Amino acid sequence: MAQREMVKSEKTGADIIAAYVKTLPGKPGVYRMINEAGELLYIGKAKHLKKRVTAYTKYDRHPIRIQRMIRATKTMEFVVTGSETEALLLEATLIKRLKPRYNILLRDDKSFPYILMRTDHDAAQLMKHRGKRNKPGEYYGPFASAGAVNRTLDTLQRAFRLRTCSDNVYAGRSRPCMLYQIKRCAAPCTGEINLADYAQLNRDASDFLSGRSQILQKRLQVRMENASKALDFEAAAEIRDRISALAFVSTGKSHLAPKTFSEADVAAIHKDSGQACVQVFFFRAGQNWGANAYYPRHAKDQDNAEILDAFLAQFYTGKPIPKQLFVNIDLPNKTLLETALSERRESNFRIFRPKRGEKFNLVELARRNASEALARKMAETASQNKLLAGLAEALDLPETPERIEVYDNSHIQGKHAVGAFIVAGTEGFLRREYRTFNIKDLSTEPGDDYAMMREVMRRRFSRLLKEDGLVWPDLVLIDGGKGQLSAVSGVLEDLGVLQRTTLVAIAKGPDRHAGRETFHMPGRAEFTLPPRTPVLYYLQRLRDEAHRFAIGTHRAKRKKQMHTSPLDAIDGIGPGRKKALLAWFGSAKAVSGATAEDLAKVDGISKKLARSIHDHFNE
Repeated sequence: MAQREMVKSEKTGADIIAAYVKTLPGKPGVYRMINEAGELLYIGKAKHLKKRVTAYTKYDRHPIRIQRMIRATKTMEFVVTGSETEALLLEATLIKRLKPRYNILLRDDKSFPYILMRTDHDAAQLMKHRGKRNKPGEYYGPFASAGAVNRTLDTLQRAFRLRTCSDNVYAGRSRPCMLYQIKRCAAPCTGEINLADYAQLNRDASDFLSGRSQILQKRLQVRMENASKALDFEAAAEIRDRISALAFVSTGKSHLAPKTFSEADVAAIHKDSGQACVQVFFFRAGQNWGANAYYPRHAKDQDNAEILDAFLAQFYTGKPIPKQLFVNIDLPNKTLLETALSERRESNFRIFRPKRGEKFNLVELARRNASEALARKMAETASQNKLLAGLAEALDLPETPERIEVYDNSHIQGKHAVGAFIVAGTEGFLRREYRTFNIKDLSTEPGDDYAMMREVMRRRFSRLLKEDGLVWPDLVLIDGGKGQLSAVSGVLEDLGVLQRTTLVAIAKGPDRHAGRETFHMPGRAEFTLPPRTPVLYYLQRLRDEAHRFAIGTHRAKRKKQMHTSPLDAIDGIGPGRKKALLAWFGSAKAVSGATAEDLAKVDGISKKLARSIHDHFNE
């Protein structure tokens, strides 16, 4: 990415875009279209920036949706890249991060879980892992879901009996645990198996997870026969059970196992009534490691090929890329996508649209799954849309809200105070977008709910102002009455964003009676809603969900605090010295009252450290 250019103009629409064309190079790159409020409208890539942007000056040749985007454009930004491939990768990364209004967007994106076989211990540990790969060991995946990981771990435990316990549990065992009794662990912790034999189990499991299951099964059969000939029938029976567990997977009784390939993804799209679903199957090591359904955001006039093409470019941003991908439709940017993902993978990557055989059947199965998942989602969305339309009518909103944020605080006499908000929309509760806030303002009096709410709203909406790509709420609900509404209104007015959303405060009814809530909105007299109506029940659900989330976060914070010790705050006191101090004095309170001379009598506590501990408690 060699350069970045930015030009501003007071003109509007196609004239603004035409002004940029004069200075654009005939090189590949990425462009952004921005409206008057600084909101990002669209991110696009181009093999030839000048030609691509020139197309937007032909206003009448575009559909209404693109005409609307052109009219709204006030500013454009450009990044020149070294190749069209680089432009594609940059475009996908920016779209995924900034979420422009007019782009096709991958939603419900999250990191995938893996199976980690830790190799930094004499007895390898098998565990589920999500996030950065910063632990030493071998990673296998990705799996589509935690459920797919758990099923595979269950198979591995039955077949290879590898430990899943933590190192602390392992070191503290004096006799085998229940997993050994039910033949799910070989119990290396108590010497029920020697480490050399356990290492062989580890190698066998690695072969299975790496796709060498057939070779492994033949090797196990030889071992079973040898054990049987040696009259070691107990060992032969164990190996037989292991072979049976592996066969359960390999024959497809528990998973859909491919026979003509070992590593690939299958992606199929189905579109109906202006909505689309992409179903993705993950195949690794000759096994099905789960499936996920995705619902990308797109315009109704965009076709399946365009949607799937944009989806895949974003989907493989920051994710492991398989050897090959099978799809149910021809992609317009197939060659470019293959080149870009091959570069990112650092080895060959191919995209195929199979016409017959096992691969075609798998693609068709994925398409049917996409069709069924979309039908279920549309049925749920129809009910949710009806509720939101009723809510808009009840609150006299200018349009149906697509994003609702509900705020609440939780504390006990000001201690462990937290603020939180939950998010709901056309798809129900969006739990991945829930957020919490630790109350940090030292000037806040303990138990001052108004000050807590002001801090939460100030931090939340200041971030919305600063960061591009964050979605603004159409409706903000506050658990409280006139006082909370006034506090929140003041914060939003100071930030200059009071007109960008609608505020509603929900006050509990007399004697906290559900069904008799009073609603407060700026510039409107307080009002109630008819009892036992769907809209009122929906608002109660939103409030109760925010309360549940806030109090759950508060309890977790309080519980964590209960498990901490005053000794943890002292420099130089780690787990070993803390254990020694508690063993010597009996409690942290006794440590806090000890003299420096008494503290120095504890093993591992020097005179200097003893003085530091004493000073910490006696400032």
